[in-house]
Amino acid sequence: MNVREIVNGVMYILGTGCQWSAFPKVLPPKSTVNDYFRRWTDDRTLDRFHHALYVACRENADREASPTVAIIDSQA
Repeated sequence: MNVREIVNGVMYILGTGCQWSAFPKVLPPKSTVNDYFRRWTDDRTLDRFHHALYVACRENADREASPTVAIIDSQA
């Protein structure tokens, strides 16, 4: 089993929102994926991973890496 398979398992859980009891058997064991998921959440690896993907997607779309303007519309 390699890291890519673990990442696929974590992304499956995050992307689908499925319960651990419904985790597909074609991915690594759910106990292994759950262990990495908890570790990566605790040490903020998932946050860094998300930020890197966010920046890459914005740059790929020819936009600034981080937005410079925010518009808030509120109706009373």
